[in-house]
Amino acid sequence: MIQKKLDALAQMMDEYRAMPFPNGFRGLDVEDQDMVMLDADTAGYVYRVLDGPLPEPSRGGLIRLVGVFGKVLPAISDECASKFYTQARDVAALAAEIEAMRDK
Repeated sequence: MIQKKLDALAQMMDEYRAMPFPNGFRGLDVEDQDMVMLDADTAGYVYRVLDGPLPEPSRGGLIRLVGVFGKVLPAISDECASKFYTQARDVAALAAEIEAMRDK
């Protein structure tokens, strides 16, 4: 079961990384979140989940990251940026789900 989710995560991540970074979002803060760092943090956590279980402090960071998207996404009006960060949220959420499954 976890392997299927890991395969899906890898595919979703490939699709996300193939998307162009939204114009005008470099150096931009939305809801006090640096949008470049949000992208980088998402990639970092997801690639680490794909490599194996996260240590406990990182699991908490991943859960907090998923929560950040709940504040940021409603504040984005640009359609391309909304698609980009929605994909980022989706991969981060799946990574968090996989980590929760590893605990069981």
